[in-house]
Amino acid sequence: MEDKKNITSLISYQSGSVVSKSLLAKKGGNITLFAFDKDQGLSEHSAPFDAFVVILDGRAQITISGKVHELTANEMIIMPANEPHALNALEPFKMLLTMIKSA
Repeated sequence: MEDKKNITSLISYQSGSVVSKSLLAKKGGNITLFAFDKDQGLSEHSAPFDAFVVILDGRAQITISGKVHELTANEMIIMPANEPHALNALEPFKMLLTMIKSA
């Protein structure tokens, strides 16, 4: 097992990019760290599993089924399975995504 680390130090912003780093990938789910530069995002899509998002740094706009949510550091949201969602960086932000795979 790795030594403990500051989670935000595990990933860095890259100009004009979205960076991701897988922290854990298991049959039952994944934990992924993301860093979005300002004005970067993920276009609307859906996933077959629930996803738990925690904003670690910065400010993001997350749209779920047409409803817009603005989140900042230490705030969280759940993106339900099969609901369309999109993300946009209002300023550079980092997030932790935990996807729970269930039957």
